Amino acid sequence: MTKHMQSRWIAILLAAFAFLYPPVSSAQVAVKHREGAIHGFLVLRTLNDETIAEGDLTQIPSGDRITTHLIFHFKDGSTQEETSVFSQRGSFRLLSNHLSQKGPAFKRPTDVSINCSTGQVTVRYTDESGNEKVITDRLKLPPDLANGIVPTMLKNIPADASKTTFSMLVATPKPRLVKLVISPEGEDTFSIADSARKAVRYDVKVDIGGAAGLVAPLVGKQPPDSHIWILEGEVPAFVKSESPQNEDGPIWRIELTSPVWPQKHAEDSPKK
Repeated sequence: MTKHMQSRWIAILLAAFAFLYPPVSSAQVAVKHREGAIHGFLVLRTLNDETIAEGDLTQIPSGDRITTHLIFHFKDGSTQEETSVFSQRGSFRLLSNHLSQKGPAFKRPTDVSINCSTGQVTVRYTDESGNEKVITDRLKLPPDLANGIVPTMLKNIPADASKTTFSMLVATPKPRLVKLVISPEGEDTFSIADSARKAVRYDVKVDIGGAAGLVAPLVGKQPPDSHIWILEGEVPAFVKSESPQNEDGPIWRIELTSPVWPQKHAEDSPKK
């Protein structure tokens, strides 16, 4: 099939199926577990267990508002930094999100700002020629927008939910809304010291929506599935995730980690 014929075929599909896919309704997640102040340590690895970055996650409450700040420092000098502000008054509601990705780890350095009260989205990026570009758009943002707070919302969904849907804004580089369709796949065992624990593994599919979503797998543009592990119980906790961090990027693993102290020799021990 020639490139011209392929483009014409895709155009026919878009026209034929567009009317079949109206927008999907959105619903907010009720607050079951209120968030508080935390400071966690994270590590970013490839699926081959190569450590490529170390990170810090801080969370600061102010009344019913929570500000989370996540930053990864890569070994190659790249940085990924994300700040999200959300409210937890009855249900979770994203108020703002700012994501910055810079350095050689990312195919396209990008800076995305979302103001949920005004709907304004600003995307700053560097194109393949090294030129800086800016896209500003105003969108009708749904109440279940989950940029930067997917693990928080997953900790609060009903345990018997067979499928949960969140909205997500992505920059391609033009900003657009997609759906995250999340389903529990089962439990996986991990250990802390010698204690065995189990975490629920969630599969996360990206639903581009409409006719474009139908065509995406045919032209190799369907994003791969992601996975998130949540330790359930009286106080649920994020344990691990495996997902691409940007468009067309590889799947990287984010895990909790703990401080490693230098070993002391016997002669360095304090004398009684």
